[in-house]
Amino acid sequence: MKTKVLILHGWHGSEAPHWQDWLYHQLREAGYEVAFPQFSDNMHPSKEVWLREAQAAYKEIQPTVVIAHSMGNTLWFHLCNEGLVGSVERLLLVAPPRDLSDYDDVAEFFPVEVKGFCADEVLMVSSTDDPYMSKAEAAEFARAHSIKQKVVQNGGHINSESGFGPWPWVLEWVKKGSG
Repeated sequence: MKTKVLILHGWHGSEAPHWQDWLYHQLREAGYEVAFPQFSDNMHPSKEVWLREAQAAYKEIQPTVVIAHSMGNTLWFHLCNEGLVGSVERLLLVAPPRDLSDYDDVAEFFPVEVKGFCADEVLMVSSTDDPYMSKAEAAEFARAHSIKQKVVQNGGHINSESGFGPWPWVLEWVKKGSG
């Protein structure tokens, strides 16, 4: 089966020079079918609008791999909880945030209970100094949900502000499951 990739950005988007934008272009150039929907009003997101837009992208591409960053993880949890998506082969959770209900712009996305990941294989990538989820919170999340975890030393929120534009590791992670 051909690898098809759905990339879910988070709050404020993931435009260039963010690694998600870089990954999208790398995968397209390599001939992958990939969707990277740009959700409406990424500065002040609406949970219902983002769910509808993400579900539409999911239905259109029928991905085998989902790669989420930051609030894109939270969005994926809601999609799974509400039965709006089916299962994928592999899921990469990058820098998932803790409960951010104290941030007015995204409060409606929280709290979110993780009832399942809608994936056969799950890997979480976190950072030792992410301002939105501490090293201890990330370790507890991985342990509580029995998922594998890769920890990036001093990677901040694993975004362009912390130096993650081109990120060859994530491209190789996608390709490793391409048969």
